[in-house]
Amino acid sequence: MDLLSFVRRFVRQHNLIPPGARVVAAVSGGSDSVALAHILRELAAAGELRLAGLVHFNHQLRAAAAGDERFVTSLGESLGVPVLTDRGDVAARARRERRSVEDAGRAERHAFYERARSLAGADVVALGHTRDDQAETFLLRLMRGAGPRGLGGMYPRNGYIVRPLLGCRRADLGKWLSDRTLPFVEDETNGDVSIPRNRVRAELVPLLETRFNPGIVDVLADEADLAREAWLWMDAMAGDLAARLVRPIVSQGSELMCEMDVTELVALPLALRRAVLWRTMTSVAGLRPISFGHVDAAIRLTDQMGDGRIDVPGQRVDRIGPRLVLTGRSGDAGGRPIPKETNLFRYPLSIPGEVALPEAGYLVSAEVLAADAPSEHLSAMMRNEGPGVVGSQVAIVRGDLCAGSLAVRNRRPGDRFRPIGLDGRKKLQDFFVDRKVARATRDAVPIVVDEMDRIVWVAGYGIDEAFRVTDPAQAVLILKIKALGGSA
Repeated sequence: MDLLSFVRRFVRQHNLIPPGARVVAAVSGGSDSVALAHILRELAAAGELRLAGLVHFNHQLRAAAAGDERFVTSLGESLGVPVLTDRGDVAARARRERRSVEDAGRAERHAFYERARSLAGADVVALGHTRDDQAETFLLRLMRGAGPRGLGGMYPRNGYIVRPLLGCRRADLGKWLSDRTLPFVEDETNGDVSIPRNRVRAELVPLLETRFNPGIVDVLADEADLAREAWLWMDAMAGDLAARLVRPIVSQGSELMCEMDVTELVALPLALRRAVLWRTMTSVAGLRPISFGHVDAAIRLTDQMGDGRIDVPGQRVDRIGPRLVLTGRSGDAGGRPIPKETNLFRYPLSIPGEVALPEAGYLVSAEVLAADAPSEHLSAMMRNEGPGVVGSQVAIVRGDLCAGSLAVRNRRPGDRFRPIGLDGRKKLQDFFVDRKVARATRDAVPIVVDEMDRIVWVAGYGIDEAFRVTDPAQAVLILKIKALGGSA
């Protein structure tokens, strides 16, 4: 099978880019990302997608960085697509935030990708990660210590980020470019083995290939696939169990408190018990890292006979008789303040179906309006309550535009949508300010998005103009929100 056909099959298998979707390609100038740009251009020429442009972020870490930026600009001109560029002082951010240069660079890039996607009116941002990158990621996380969540590596799709080349080998992409005499730039820092990924690529993978298994890259990438599939199943199970087992406690102060019944928890298989505890402890910790050791200490607390207490990042865990009580705190064990961070969540929403959001304390559901439902009823709702919203807990949206998968998440940097009655797109942050949504509660507002990560409904506040029902004869989807344990 030729490379283009292979990529086309991978894209369809993982539903990465629906027909006609607008795509921007992230291009560094290296061989993999340049191959991505050319492949997407050929798929666009075949009418399978629309290449909205290239995006390039200059990390300002290398003397050749300005040349790379010029190369990508000229590449865009040769492909006949616009190029969006940005730059940032990644090294300064790494020093300021006391994080690695690699981590700071990743944060800068992804913030730029979201801005670029909005500016280009694109549905997805395509990255050029390969099967070799996946194998290297697996090894790096294995050596650092990770379970199925971490060993799952990079996802073919993660929100608006897609990786069409994740099934391709790096060497095959290089040969594809060579056969067509397509130029790219070399990053001289790829030879710097002081960088862990480069050391894995230059030393460990070749050793494993020559001394143990010549097909080790494919073996490791397959293991990542298996770990990811296992984690997705386990995380979904843990989410359902947490919605049933974890009960919020009304605190007199500002602490986040919840409890679980120890007997119910201990009855779970150990792997699921660990997943439920990790999910709940991470939620209470406000995304401060919860490690295997922290979860293991909590498990020992549930297994012991008497009461006890442990201190872990961002919280205290108490065994009080038959209950396990988790209490968040404003300072860590040393009394230092814990920086407030967004507790990110994202859950798939079936149609029809419902999903519990333990982090936010809500239940969101979707149902299809029956074909034989009286159209007068829908018309009356639209007249009396406004187009698309029935009160604040129910929304009526176009079912034909939600035919794919839905998801429920909280806000992300750069979120925009088109509120009904306003002219043009609006930042979600500004929308919350206009609606006087308290800053402390904004991260808990459920956001229903479609398979392209476009906002359908800001639950309780408004739908996007594109999903507004304008004709009672249109296919209709009804979205509802209610408090966990409450009624609609």
